[in-house]
Amino acid sequence: MINYQLPKSVEIAGTEYKIRSDYRAILDICCAMNDPDLEPSDVVIIALQIFYEDYDQIPLEDWKEAIDKCFKFINVEEDHGPKRPKLVDWEQDFPYIVAPINRVAGTEIRDLEYLHWWTFVSYYYEIGGDCTFAQIVSIRDKLAKGKKLDKQDREWLRDNNHLVQFKNRYSTAEKELLEQWGIKHGGK
Repeated sequence: MINYQLPKSVEIAGTEYKIRSDYRAILDICCAMNDPDLEPSDVVIIALQIFYEDYDQIPLEDWKEAIDKCFKFINVEEDHGPKRPKLVDWEQDFPYIVAPINRVAGTEIRDLEYLHWWTFVSYYYEIGGDCTFAQIVSIRDKLAKGKKLDKQDREWLRDNNHLVQFKNRYSTAEKELLEQWGIKHGGK
């Protein structure tokens, strides 16, 4: 059965819980998931705190279901099958994602008070054509699959390698160690 609604709550163990469904909340969860200073258990708690308006009302024995429902929501209820290579870093790529999404949406999404995550993802799926973000993802995809880049792609990559390569994310301790060794890390 097709789900025509944009959910703003999730049922866990028979109880309905309001969620933060705005795209910004979900991107904040994605950033937490990539934070090297956070332990996996911390990420779970942060995700629950961000996603559920009253997460503290969710019984501890229901947290597994709560986090499963959170990630099911983030994945727009889709099973993406086998693990695929990473092509997008929501935090790093956001400046290049927002322009084509604005074009698809017909408005500046950052000015909107609210934009449901699923609507944001629908706009994202429509990104294509000649834009910087499409070029970044296309080259990442070719590199991940070991495909040979044509001359135009090689030139673009040479000039824009900093956009294509994922930034290293170092924990605070790793950054301090690199600095003690006199190594410039350039990562986050």
